[in-house]
Amino acid sequence: MTTAGSTSAPDAVGERPPARLRAALERARWVPSSLRARIVAWIIGILTLTVVAFVVVTYQVLLVRLDQRIGVELDQEASELRRFAPTIERGPAETSEQHVSRVFRQFLRRNVPGQHEALITFVGGAPFLRSSPIVPYRLDRDPAIVERWALLEQAERGTVATPAGRVEYLAVPLRADGRTDGVFVAAIFRDRAKDDSDSAILAAAAVAIAVLLLGSLLAWRLADRIVRPVTALTRTARSISETDFSNRIPVEGRDEVAQLASTFNSMLDRLEGAFASQRQFADDAGHELRTPLTIVRGHLELLDDDPEERRETLALVTDELDRMSRIVDDLLLLARREESDFLVLGTVEVGALTDELVAKAGALATREWQVEERGRGVIVADRQRLTQAVAQLASNAVRHGGGSGPIALGSRVERGEARFWVRDQGPGIPAHEQQTIFERFRRTGQSRGEGAGLGLAIVKAIAEAHHGRVELDSAPSAGATFTVVVPVDQPTERTRA
Repeated sequence: MTTAGSTSAPDAVGERPPARLRAALERARWVPSSLRARIVAWIIGILTLTVVAFVVVTYQVLLVRLDQRIGVELDQEASELRRFAPTIERGPAETSEQHVSRVFRQFLRRNVPGQHEALITFVGGAPFLRSSPIVPYRLDRDPAIVERWALLEQAERGTVATPAGRVEYLAVPLRADGRTDGVFVAAIFRDRAKDDSDSAILAAAAVAIAVLLLGSLLAWRLADRIVRPVTALTRTARSISETDFSNRIPVEGRDEVAQLASTFNSMLDRLEGAFASQRQFADDAGHELRTPLTIVRGHLELLDDDPEERRETLALVTDELDRMSRIVDDLLLLARREESDFLVLGTVEVGALTDELVAKAGALATREWQVEERGRGVIVADRQRLTQAVAQLASNAVRHGGGSGPIALGSRVERGEARFWVRDQGPGIPAHEQQTIFERFRRTGQSRGEGAGLGLAIVKAIAEAHHGRVELDSAPSAGATFTVVVPVDQPTERTRA
């Protein structure tokens, strides 16, 4: 008895077989789980199809050529008999049957049949002579075959079945006085001749199987060669953490797999640089901001109601906050040096930029500013960033380059490079400090110890962003010359790669 509430049961039951069928098909379907196995399976499958097609096509070609060869040999025997028979003259007292018998006897004596071939003659409706080579079956002793061939009235091409297999034949009657006096039959045991082709095809199949086995081995090696970098990439990617980007994939060769590994390594280099910059920014910010924050907090905690003291404390706190703001701005600038929009490139006229730099440097301090050289030419660069770098060098020269000596600026374009320099007559920089002065928060042991120590690091970052460099020429008590060197033209992304 079916109730109204059970009407949905058949639908639910009807949905189950397809689900079970899909699950069974998923289990029955064999799909290699690894990339190496899939590559090997595809290559072996293609090789197998190729080998099978080769064997089948070769076998068919051999059979076609066998049939063609049999036809040529049978026609050749018949043609030779037709050409030979007129050369034997019939004697005056010789009957037609005797003449045909003599023709057959001399023809068989002179003609040697090929392998698996039999030559049979009939005279007067009965077997006469046959070729001497041993054949697997005596055709002239088979009554059905003798009855078929002995009294032929016209040439016949055909096939007969024998205990030794199929036989291809060509029967040619010899006629005289309006009647058939003899029949010549050229027969070839096709199945025996086919055995030779079978032997050849077996040899070809053996070679094909050997090629398949060798190809399978090479396919495995090739798949391993292809998959190894991918496996290394996966292993390297799994080994990367937020604190360790040191692992790299070995790059071998110049193929697409090597390019993949190289690209992945380049990506890791960029990630490592980005995380290093982020970590350095956090460390630098924490290190440099801790002191002004401590100063600000200490003075605010000791602040009382005295207006004069409050004014002094406010001025000190404001100065520290301004210094903190400058430090943060400098750190952010250094952190952005690897970004694509760090530079806004355009054409810059070196002489005009030099004039602007001298004018802006004059506003830094009342000093004697000299122009040593004014370069000529147009370069591709970021005008504002170059101005920032040279202005930073000029500011350093004002602070650390001697109290009253002149400061020289200059520019020059030569050998595909533009050079902008600032020279002071200060105490100079010791040789052992010249390698580290461009690092962050590094200060020399002399009067250059003011500030956060980020100015020269910013100058270096701007120069390197232009694919250039900063040069320093200095000695104790001989002043210092800082030179920003940038290429006349910036390389494209393809040139950089």
